[in-house]
Amino acid sequence: MNPPELLPIIPSPLREGSAAALEWPRLREYIAGRTFSPLGRAWILALEPCADLVWIDQQQQRTAELRSMLTRGGSFEFRGLFDPTTLLDKARIEGAALESTEIRDLLAVVERVAAWRNLIDPPPNGTRYEWPGIAAFSASLLACDLAPLLRVLRGKIEPDGSLNDDASPELNRIRRAMERQHRAIEASLRRSLQTLSEGGSTQEDLITIRGDRFVIPVKSEFKRKVPGVVHGSSSSGQTVFVEPLETIEQNNELVRLLDEEQSEIHRILVAMTHALGQNSAAIHLGACILAEVESHHARARFAETLNCSRPNFTQELALTAARHPLLELRMRADAVVEGIEPTAPVPLTIILPAEAKQLIISGPNTGGKTVSLKTLGLLALMAQAGIPVPAEEANLPLFKSIYADIGDAQSIERNLSSFSAHVVNLDRISREATSDSLVLLDELGSATDPEEGAALAVAIATHFLKLNAWCCITTHLTSLKVYAANHPGVLNAAVGFDQQTLTPTYELRLGVPGASAGLNIAARLGLAPEIITAARAQMTTQTADIGAFLDQLHNQLTAAAAERETLQLRERELSREKARVEVEGRVEQKTRTKELEAKLSSLLEDFAYQLRETVKAIDDKALAQKIARDSDRRMATLRREFSEQFNSTVVAHTTRADKNDPAAQPHIPKGIKVGDLVKLKSLGRQARVDRVIDTKNFEVSMGPMKMRAAIDDIAEVESVKVVTPLEAARKRGGITVATANNDTDYMTSEINVIGRTADEAQTEVERFLDRAFLAGLPRIRIVHGTGMGILRRTLREYLRNHPHVTTVTEPPQNQGGQGATEVELRQ
Repeated sequence: MNPPELLPIIPSPLREGSAAALEWPRLREYIAGRTFSPLGRAWILALEPCADLVWIDQQQQRTAELRSMLTRGGSFEFRGLFDPTTLLDKARIEGAALESTEIRDLLAVVERVAAWRNLIDPPPNGTRYEWPGIAAFSASLLACDLAPLLRVLRGKIEPDGSLNDDASPELNRIRRAMERQHRAIEASLRRSLQTLSEGGSTQEDLITIRGDRFVIPVKSEFKRKVPGVVHGSSSSGQTVFVEPLETIEQNNELVRLLDEEQSEIHRILVAMTHALGQNSAAIHLGACILAEVESHHARARFAETLNCSRPNFTQELALTAARHPLLELRMRADAVVEGIEPTAPVPLTIILPAEAKQLIISGPNTGGKTVSLKTLGLLALMAQAGIPVPAEEANLPLFKSIYADIGDAQSIERNLSSFSAHVVNLDRISREATSDSLVLLDELGSATDPEEGAALAVAIATHFLKLNAWCCITTHLTSLKVYAANHPGVLNAAVGFDQQTLTPTYELRLGVPGASAGLNIAARLGLAPEIITAARAQMTTQTADIGAFLDQLHNQLTAAAAERETLQLRERELSREKARVEVEGRVEQKTRTKELEAKLSSLLEDFAYQLRETVKAIDDKALAQKIARDSDRRMATLRREFSEQFNSTVVAHTTRADKNDPAAQPHIPKGIKVGDLVKLKSLGRQARVDRVIDTKNFEVSMGPMKMRAAIDDIAEVESVKVVTPLEAARKRGGITVATANNDTDYMTSEINVIGRTADEAQTEVERFLDRAFLAGLPRIRIVHGTGMGILRRTLREYLRNHPHVTTVTEPPQNQGGQGATEVELRQ
């Protein structure tokens, strides 16, 4: 990839874009106003549309990625960016010293570049954005680490451009010496002032500076009484400024220190300039990257403001709900001035069928014909300049030139009338346009004799149709409307007009021509009724019939649109009613499910009660208690498993997943854990689960072979129960295991080993742990005291590795804190 430039290099620029006629400079100026730095603004102002699809897609992608960052709440500071080329060229000169303010400004650029590099390649805990286009564009910056430069230079220059005292140890030393010298001189001069003021020789009791020398003001008549050097007088001549003899050497020392300070400042500036010069390539690269990035940031903010969408480049022309961006921005600004709710322009939809490349737009004045033309042209320029367009959807051809003949083309300088200027422009367009051109012609055939103008308009439209150029023409001429109806590849369209209120609706209606409604509009504007009547009488029968037919056709279309809206409203009402019934059904089903749950819970409680009564009938108390414990634990497990199965069954029934859907029937294994045996469908053999990768994937082994298995490949699961020592002994048969106090009712769950040695305590805890485990205790508590912590560390280390122990925790401070340890036992 070529290195970026400070200003855009536009590949394959349009042969012509009719920028002024379509107000491209105004739009570009507005987007440039969304930048924060002179560099970003300059980049936007140099932006032009092009015919290079790769470049366009690249620009659109980067803008979309910056827009995504903004919507996620991300931000970046672009203020302080400028063109650093001149300063960096100077910094590369050996021994050169930039001014401190110039270094300060360059450091601001370095800060921005380093911050952007960190945003592209964030630390592990930093925010990471999904922006492949921006990341690839900025990738070359990853090899440029400006952090060492910032560590050396950051904080050495104050905001006003002066050097900080800590810019170097030598500068710090010199300035401390200067402060001490200041104080010494001031003390000496105050003593002189005090002596002179007693005799009335001083003009004022103050110390001032003349030419880097500290002096005192003395009345002119007493200047010979004060031994020292005179350094000028006041404008009135009544006061002279004297440097007393006793401070001359002190001032000399101060001047020497000032020279040292300037020498050290120069040395520091040379060193800082040299450091910047060594990193000039990285700084320039970063500035180039950030110039374009800020342009995408401004375009993204613009796209968010107008709710724009990314255009697609296809072989068809289809704009859905498009708005003219400058018109919408002006309407918003006017609403703010008037203090009302802002409104948007009526959306424009232009969809040409695959076989049509020419659109004839007709209809009344002020109905939006010219705005439709400009909207199409300006959105095409925006799309090919890498800017999202204000439309719900935009499919546009890739134009290599855009020609527009819009508005009054009268040229006083060339002594051309409006008609002549239009003809000259049309002649040029007809010679230059190709099949890859977009031609926009406003009021074609006007400004001359209607019959000749109509004939000329049809001939020009036919020329562009044969040329196969994309063409959009606005007109009032009936002959052009008839031409569109009789020629394949041409589509009529009409801007809307409300016959009831006699006002335009600004909607574009495809497939039908529009009536000019000039007489109707004139009547609405108040022209005398007798003039309107006379004008209607002058119209030919054919023209009147065509106008009446078009009015009738538009009335029928309006009625059809109203009926369609009514049907859509009914459909929405039916959808709402359906949703309401579904909600009521779910509520009723939920109520019945709760009732069923209550009944089942009651049955389980009855079963548990009967079980407890049966246990009470057992004579052996110890055995009865043991059975009761086991049964309670088993009942809790069964209750939980039953609840899960019950809920799954209800969900399946509610969603109808268990009805007529074979895909919903297969058994999906649940609760698979390490150590379980699973049968694999693909191999037809059993394997052991060694690791749970996630909820749908497991690592299993069959003998020495290990593999990865998906949950869909598992047919059945056999849980392998962890066998306690007591159960293992009982399974061996013929052995009776008994403990002295093997019941939780008679065995304490706490042991105190305070005062024991580590070995003694470990032995006691080991015996206690075995008894508790065999007795089935779920947890125990060990009290060992705080002390030096040796006993605590020894016991906890031993417990963590014990096979009977699952967790080892420290209780809260109010329950013993570090003086005790709580242990959860395997069950």
